[in-house]
Amino acid sequence: MLVTGASSGIGAAIADRLTAAGARVLAHGRDAARLAEIDGARAIVADLAEPDQVRRLAAEAGDIEILVANAGIGYTGDFTAMTDSDIGRLLQVNLAAPIQLTHALLPALVRHEHAAIVYVTSIAGRMGVRGEAVYAATKAGLDAFAESLRFELPRHVSVGVLVPGVVDTPFFARRGRPYDRVRPKPVPAAVLADACIRLIRSGAAEVYRPNWLRAPVAIRGLAPRTYRTLAGRFGGS
Repeated sequence: MLVTGASSGIGAAIADRLTAAGARVLAHGRDAARLAEIDGARAIVADLAEPDQVRRLAAEAGDIEILVANAGIGYTGDFTAMTDSDIGRLLQVNLAAPIQLTHALLPALVRHEHAAIVYVTSIAGRMGVRGEAVYAATKAGLDAFAESLRFELPRHVSVGVLVPGVVDTPFFARRGRPYDRVRPKPVPAAVLADACIRLIRSGAAEVYRPNWLRAPVAIRGLAPRTYRTLAGRFGGS
């Protein structure tokens, strides 16, 4: 199985859990030293911002039965302050790369009796977040891609999305602004790793972590004015 973005954070936790369970894991990332710390995994270094390297990653992964597309980058700040390069990199890494990787690996996946694809999206893709317009758009696009792909594939290939909220990883610092709120409290990456494994085993369509994230998504559709008030108070960065 292939886990992308396994150098740190959620991806590293997922790769650790899977190798501990005896799975043969291909751990992708950009940091070779960190990948080497995942005991029992085979490291593959590639930058998903480069389409040629996405194709190389797929070729090196070869005949797999599980794909966990976790790799992603963040950005926080006004949309008008973003450069074309900022926008292009977010679109490529967060949306185009997992689609391209899926396209390249599907022939191998469908040959297996039981196969699974898991996309790590974000609550930002379900609700929208102030200061993260393009990031939220990439995650919403990945959600829509997963749902649409599910209708096309045979039943023995499950397609699921893991929808996290705030997770205790270096992600927020790397995006340009650390997470400095008390609530909602960040959940450990290990919680997401356990949820990912359950998602693979169950073949479910989606899992929220933490579970209460379903509530604001529901409020958005049922009571948009209430949602807007809550988003103004708790949303953004």
